[in-house]
Amino acid sequence: MEEKQIFTLAQVATSIKKTLENRYNQFYWIKAEMHKINRYPSGHAFPELVQKEGEKIVAQLTGSIWKQHLERIQKRFVEVVKEPLKDGLTVLFLGKIVFSETFGLSIQITDIDPSFSLGELQKERDETLKKLAEEGLLNKNQLLSFPLLPKRIAIISGDTSKGLSDFLEVLLRNPYQYAFKTTLFNALLQGDVAVDSIIQALNSIKSSAHRYDIVVLVRGGGAEVGMTCYNQYKLCKEIAEFPLPILTGIGHSTNLTVAELIAFRNEITPTKLAEFLVQTFREFDLKVQELTCNLRDMSMLKIERTQQQVSQLTHTFEKSSKLLVQQFSFSLHTTQHQAVQVALNVLHREKVDLTRLQNEASYSTIEQIRNGAFQLERKQYDLALFTSKITEQQYRQLENLSSKVELLDPIRIVNRGFSIARRNGKVLSIDNKPEIGEEIELTSTIGEMKSVVTSIQKNDKEAVS
Repeated sequence: MEEKQIFTLAQVATSIKKTLENRYNQFYWIKAEMHKINRYPSGHAFPELVQKEGEKIVAQLTGSIWKQHLERIQKRFVEVVKEPLKDGLTVLFLGKIVFSETFGLSIQITDIDPSFSLGELQKERDETLKKLAEEGLLNKNQLLSFPLLPKRIAIISGDTSKGLSDFLEVLLRNPYQYAFKTTLFNALLQGDVAVDSIIQALNSIKSSAHRYDIVVLVRGGGAEVGMTCYNQYKLCKEIAEFPLPILTGIGHSTNLTVAELIAFRNEITPTKLAEFLVQTFREFDLKVQELTCNLRDMSMLKIERTQQQVSQLTHTFEKSSKLLVQQFSFSLHTTQHQAVQVALNVLHREKVDLTRLQNEASYSTIEQIRNGAFQLERKQYDLALFTSKITEQQYRQLENLSSKVELLDPIRIVNRGFSIARRNGKVLSIDNKPEIGEEIELTSTIGEMKSVVTSIQKNDKEAVS
């Protein structure tokens, strides 16, 4: 019976090691996802390297990065990518296949190409933009109405952030003393943890959105590290669909992130964002001042025109009054002339009658002559009394009309302490009644005034408030 050949585990491991070292005796550029970096206190890292097809892992190996290599790789990676090495990042690394009798097969990593990872991150940015465009969300936040005066501001930032202090400094110390009401929602603003932290803050604001006019996302400047979180679809979708305008000032000078592109407005720094808000108030302030000046000029012009109209009406009234007096004087003169003529006619008729009676009474007694004379005297007296009464009545009517004309003079009415009220340039009347809260113009001895109607009391004593 043939004797079995038996190998120890160490012999097998050594054999594998020699075989691999002979076969894989150089470094290779390998693309893989660094699923977990697994940093150790010693400064070394032992990342889990995987390759996926969809969500399925089709290959998996362990890598190793010694401390001296990791420090150099990390520094270079941050300089180029503006991000530290992190879990879940696809990288292109220079590695050598090694085998340890105790730790097994692994890939020893000596370098990582940051340019490749930068391209992968750019690809993620482009994919996020593409998905948002397909869902019609790219401009959704930007289409919201911006408040006329964004006074109530919800701030998402770190409570110790330099960017937050810069933002508040500009708002609180603005030279025009505009007042802003700010509420801070504390959040982490960089790295992978920033996505869930910012979304949590947005959800808190959304639950009481009626209390705020806008949302600002501010972050301190300095190192532009940890910004790729603002390209992640999950966060960008929340910003795009938020019911209030979101403004960003996250302090970096490289290409805009997706979050900044889809926000209602973005500024390069928190300071610039605060200056924009102050300028919004300033532009409104200047517009109000301009309208105030225009209103004052229009009011002065209206007063001048009203004064001219009053002057013209006064002149017209005086002219009409004089004409009316002349007409009444002419009418009185005509009446007097007619009365005298009537009296003469009556006297003439009486004389004719008397002559006729004298001729008829030539054969009458002396008593009849006396009676005739008495009747003549009585009629003469009645005629004189009638003429006097008519003349007196005409004079009294003329005096009454003159008094009424003088009483109706607006200047005399105003001088007695009364005022003339107008609405829209017309004297108040049944057809030109003011409403409660409406402004009316008053003309009095002290000049032109404006008054606001607070109540109206009707003639039947019923009050309307």
